[in-house]
Amino acid sequence: MNKKKKPFLGMPAPLGYVPGLGRGATGFTTRSDIGPARDANDPVDDRHAPPGKRTVGDQMKKNQAADDDDEDLNDTNYDEFNGYAGSLFSSGPYEKDDEEADAIYAALDKRMDERRKERREQREKEEIEKYRMERPKIQQQFSDLKRKLAEVTEEEWLSIPEVGDARNKRQRNPRYEKLTPVPDSFFAKHLQTGENHTSVDPRQTQFGGLNTPYPGGLNTPYPGGMTPGLMTPGTGELDMRKIGQARNTLMDMRLSQVSDSVSGQTVVDPKGYLTDLNSMIPTHGGDINDIKKARLLLKSVRETNPHHPPAWIASARLEEVTGKLQVARNLIMKGTEMCPKSEDVWLEAARLQPGDTAKAVVAQAVRHLPQSVRIYIRAAELETDIRAKKRVLRKALEHVPNSVRLWKAAVELEEPEDARIMLSRAVECCPTSVEDAEECDRAGSVATCQAVMRAVIGIGIEEEDRKHTWMEDADSCVAHNALECARAIYAYALQVFPSKKSVWLRAAYFEKNHGTRESLEALLQRAVAHCPKAEVLWLMGAKSKWLAGDVPAARSILALAFQANPNSEEIWLAAVKLESENDEYERARRLLAKARSSAPTARVFMKSVKLEWVQDNIRAAQDLCEEALRHYEDFPKLWMMKGQIEEQKEMMEKAREAYNQGLKKCPHSTPLWLLLSRLEEKIGQLTRARAILEKSRLKNPKNPGLWLESVRLEYRAGLKNIANTLMAKALQECPNSGILWSEAIFLEARPQRRTKSVDALKKCEHDPHVLLAVAKLFWSQRKITKAREWFHRTVKIDSDLGDAWAFFYKFELQHGTEEQQEEVRKRCESAEPRHGELWCAVSKDIANWQKKIGDILRLVAGRIKNTF
Repeated sequence: MNKKKKPFLGMPAPLGYVPGLGRGATGFTTRSDIGPARDANDPVDDRHAPPGKRTVGDQMKKNQAADDDDEDLNDTNYDEFNGYAGSLFSSGPYEKDDEEADAIYAALDKRMDERRKERREQREKEEIEKYRMERPKIQQQFSDLKRKLAEVTEEEWLSIPEVGDARNKRQRNPRYEKLTPVPDSFFAKHLQTGENHTSVDPRQTQFGGLNTPYPGGLNTPYPGGMTPGLMTPGTGELDMRKIGQARNTLMDMRLSQVSDSVSGQTVVDPKGYLTDLNSMIPTHGGDINDIKKARLLLKSVRETNPHHPPAWIASARLEEVTGKLQVARNLIMKGTEMCPKSEDVWLEAARLQPGDTAKAVVAQAVRHLPQSVRIYIRAAELETDIRAKKRVLRKALEHVPNSVRLWKAAVELEEPEDARIMLSRAVECCPTSVEDAEECDRAGSVATCQAVMRAVIGIGIEEEDRKHTWMEDADSCVAHNALECARAIYAYALQVFPSKKSVWLRAAYFEKNHGTRESLEALLQRAVAHCPKAEVLWLMGAKSKWLAGDVPAARSILALAFQANPNSEEIWLAAVKLESENDEYERARRLLAKARSSAPTARVFMKSVKLEWVQDNIRAAQDLCEEALRHYEDFPKLWMMKGQIEEQKEMMEKAREAYNQGLKKCPHSTPLWLLLSRLEEKIGQLTRARAILEKSRLKNPKNPGLWLESVRLEYRAGLKNIANTLMAKALQECPNSGILWSEAIFLEARPQRRTKSVDALKKCEHDPHVLLAVAKLFWSQRKITKAREWFHRTVKIDSDLGDAWAFFYKFELQHGTEEQQEEVRKRCESAEPRHGELWCAVSKDIANWQKKIGDILRLVAGRIKNTF
């Protein structure tokens, strides 16, 4: 190291060092610091400066404007709260008290922002989610396809071909054609050069325009193509406005030439030409990929099933909405060839085709479907002349003289006098024989009635409407007490639809309600021959034999049912019931054991447990119940039976344990919650029962049954105020529950019950529980006639509600005659009710397991007390 050299030389100066400041030197500025003097028009050093900043003067103006920092104090820039957009005191000094004030305001703003932060963030989150749902990213639109890529195997991935450029050379290397318009000066220059000629072309004299050697020029073979005055006289300049007029004239002539030379009808409307072009632009706003996918799917449908009319109609409409009208027409005409018997295809083709073509299509449709009313109506609509419409409709009436729609359309076109004549003819032709058949039925002429019905039942009905219309006609005949007419309709319908299970069922129920046992059994025998898989028809036949006392015949029917439906749960259980009802318990046990081995289901196990339970074989019932729960632990009725058996043995702890285990597996079973709550109430644990019901309502919200039990628990405990409060909450949560409204009516004091019943009917007008409550209300007010009317209404709207039949029977026992009492009992036995709180409490009692419907009705009615 050189000792003469100072160690600090060549090193960077320390931070904040100012040369000469230590010895009192105050610095100075030289020309080398600021650069040479420059003129205002000299360009700046930046070669790419934007306009307005390219000279030294521009830069100086910008800097001076920045230094001035003038503020916009215009009135439009003033706000009542914030003042002007800029600060009025920005040029003043910023002192410490200003800094403290700003800190305080910032702290306040932060505190206020934190108070609204959660709500604002939630609102922003919802707005973002809504925005992303309405405008999803492209990445989100293909997320489902990306997920499917996980299923692609390595072989499938490698088998994907490489993407190559399949375009031809011209498409790959486009050379755009350059078109340069000729300026007006070009024409003017050449016109001026033409002024040197001293002679005039005779053709120019003749046509008064320019004769150019270019084909397609101003001298055209069309009349008027060369208009006089293209060159302004005396100036030698070309008038471009006249050239534009000449071009329009030429376009008008070309449009005129596309008119039909025979009829003179214009094929193209010159005035509406552009409008028609605009109408051809497709207005469909769907994604082009979706359209391609739909087109591909419909093509697949047409190829796999070319005789399926909806496929052709859908394909044509797809092309129509995408603007390809001609493609749609071609498709639908192809559809008429493949489906010539489809009325809808022909109508769609007529709709898509224009004018006379549509008429030709309809004429072709009439040849294929001469009985179609809709096609005749469409043909009449296509005609514009009234006489042509009349001609079409009269021709249609020759083929379909019994169509009311055709007669109505024809009559509407006639003058009043002619219309009256045509109406009389329409009355003669249109069938009114159904009423005649009903008159014959009432007069006792059964054969005539049936013959008339067979002759007219199929007239004037579309093929797809036959079943529905005939079933309605049969119901109408039953309502008019024309039973033979209804029987004839069912017989004809069964000939047309021999494999329709629903028609056989309707006919069977008709014979059950209005026929004899022999007619019902004969009908069911035919039914099972045509519908051997319909279990309900086999069971109806077996039950009819059993009710008649012919048990061997019922067994034989069930044996045949087993052959047609092996391992059918319904038939197994019907056979078990047949044997147990006839005291053949050993046969029933064997059947159940066989069913458990061949067709084990939860219901089969349940019936097995019940059979042992009613026979007082408690140990066997418990063993079967445990075995069943190992297989079907989510079947709540098994847990209920287990708990009830323990409860019957006075083993309350085991019963509670069974109910609790069942609720762990079946937390949504309302009867299990009710059994556990009533068990706690039974042993005096009212608080625990209340807690159980509250827990059940949390797990099963909006459950009317649980709310009702909670209200009744408080009412039985004598806490009527709490019961009323709970009822109000229940009606808020379940405002349309009829069972809650019916209970609420009788929680009110007597003067307020009528008002409450009106509110209940407004909320639940057709609920059987509300109707039953109103009937009981009239009964309590001694309005016997009204009460009987409402009881009839209740059992009519829901014949399966056993409580309604029990109250009705109790009412007739007190206020009715023996005939009325017997009528209610028979109607109840025919309805075979299975539901109702009071009804199920008696019918499902083990002591009453062999009771008939009539016996259960008397037992339930005997338990009813007029305390309401």
